[in-house]
Amino acid sequence: MAKPYELEISRLEETFRWASATDISGLEGAVKHAGLSPLAAVGSGGSLTAAQVLVALHQSYTGKPGIVQTPLEAVDTVFEAAVSQWLLTAGGTNVDINAAARSLIEREHRQIAVLCGRANSPITAICERHPFVDLLVFPPPAGKDGFLATNSLLAFSTLLARAYVSVFGDPADWNEVSDLVAPLLDASSKPVLTWRGAADGLWQRSTTIVLYGPATKVGATDIESKFTEAALGNIQLADYRNFAHGRHHWLAKREDQTSVLALVAEDDRELAKKTLRLIPKEVPVASLDIPGTGPAALLGSLLAALRVTGWAGQAREIDPGQPGVPEFGRKLYHLKLPKRERRGTAPRIEATAAAAIRRKTGESVHLLQGKNTLDFWRQAHRDFIDRLEKTTFAAVVLDYDGTVVDTRERFEPARPEIAGELQRIADSDAILAIATGRGVSVRNDLRTVLPRKVWENVVVGYYNGAMIGWLADDAQPDGTDEVCPELKTLADALAESHELSGAARQTNRRYQITLEPIRFMAENRLWDIAHQVVLQVGCTDAIITRSSHSIDIVASGVSKKNVVRHLQDQVRGHDILTIGDRGKWPGNDYALLSTPMGLSVDEVSVDPSNCWNLAEPGQRGIAVTRMYLGALDSAEKGLRFRKGALP
Repeated sequence: MAKPYELEISRLEETFRWASATDISGLEGAVKHAGLSPLAAVGSGGSLTAAQVLVALHQSYTGKPGIVQTPLEAVDTVFEAAVSQWLLTAGGTNVDINAAARSLIEREHRQIAVLCGRANSPITAICERHPFVDLLVFPPPAGKDGFLATNSLLAFSTLLARAYVSVFGDPADWNEVSDLVAPLLDASSKPVLTWRGAADGLWQRSTTIVLYGPATKVGATDIESKFTEAALGNIQLADYRNFAHGRHHWLAKREDQTSVLALVAEDDRELAKKTLRLIPKEVPVASLDIPGTGPAALLGSLLAALRVTGWAGQAREIDPGQPGVPEFGRKLYHLKLPKRERRGTAPRIEATAAAAIRRKTGESVHLLQGKNTLDFWRQAHRDFIDRLEKTTFAAVVLDYDGTVVDTRERFEPARPEIAGELQRIADSDAILAIATGRGVSVRNDLRTVLPRKVWENVVVGYYNGAMIGWLADDAQPDGTDEVCPELKTLADALAESHELSGAARQTNRRYQITLEPIRFMAENRLWDIAHQVVLQVGCTDAIITRSSHSIDIVASGVSKKNVVRHLQDQVRGHDILTIGDRGKWPGNDYALLSTPMGLSVDEVSVDPSNCWNLAEPGQRGIAVTRMYLGALDSAEKGLRFRKGALP
């Protein structure tokens, strides 16, 4: 789609205002999750610049490494699952980004996020089939870009900057960023007119060397991208110091064909000044001052790139928004990514079985085959499924957060498709039970989605099994904030912890202390602090576990497995199915899923005899719960898995 470039640039101010005001709570949550790990950002064309923005912000605010990749690189490179994978696409339609999305989703990274500027696109359809993906859709008010990425790029960059400032900085800092960027959105402002006057002398030369510092790298990268895509001229990029390492020699041989454009942020000013003084006087030089530091300089350099592209187009009589696309270019665009070929002989194994074994071992079936251990794991997987299919279950116990409800929606009742399966089980001859780290909020949400007639058939274990009762019982749970004597000293010590003060919310219950981060804190850090305090006060009998959103400390003898023991008294030796999401130690479902018939919808233990995740590749969470429950049929005295229903 082609649009006059000047028309697109005229809407930058509108785009920035929208991106500064629209709700970004979902994006903030995804960014907070990403802050726990290294990050890979994937994009093509103009969205590759947006990926540069994301990585720059991630490294600056979290101190964790980030890498920018094209879809071809993303499909070819296998990172460990802990690396957050983000895909950025304005339209969500190109074959490359969609192929990368499918490939990365099947690898089941701890986080996969897709930032898209268009709803109801092919990539959003892919994500909707895999609900664990953080799907972040922000259609900018200017609509679809023309040939080059303009308003979508500014929108994505602004949204990401806002989110990182909000999560990792002081939200009030955004006002300062906005104030510094605002004048650059007005084509008639003094800073923009000064930029244009400085750049006017560059366009008589066919090659432009763009010099930049760390804060303005994004703008420099985007200039190279746009000049190449619109055939505006040759661009060479170098930061101020790398320019000194041989790249300056171009000027020695081609000074009559070359100009220099310097993007100068506050942090670069002295170095830029010294560098530009040494450029031969015959070479036209333009120095563009970029106000501020950090995200202000990043966005300022991007706006400089958008402006410079337009001015170069006018000087060279090319409209960057509609330069014309040759037929061979259209054919190139629609070529498909090659399928990743594996070396050696591929084991003959179903994809779902291979995924289950990979989750258990942390290694691909190809590596296991090379170690001669694949047959052991295939047999363990087959034995577990055979055991499940031959068993009649008198009760089904489910974890709640991450299993019955998506963690991102844990303050909402269960979705209708899950609630329907819960009711079906409650109506059967089997007992339905919920084991949760929470209290009365879960009771209320379950009562919202389950009819009153089944409340007497549903057991709920509150506070990780500390209190157990029927869903119909108004007396359970006891929500008092007075902890038991065993935890009293520990609760007081945690409340007095200087490091936890203002960083984590402490909730005391009779047999449980819950710590939830208020602001960003690495999960391992909260875990380490909790352990340190436990050791300091000598409360060594306390049990510390992790849920998907908190650290739970419970008194000795408290466990979700208590719910299983409670049911065993009622089902008289019949089997009980347990389902949860945090089966890997020290997850708070570790004990629950260590039962012989434990199934995970996400993390698994290393035990080959139980706690398997049997989901199809690229699925986890409530989608897997629905699959498990949907595979259960009513049988005499309970429920059984349909033969062949488990993949």
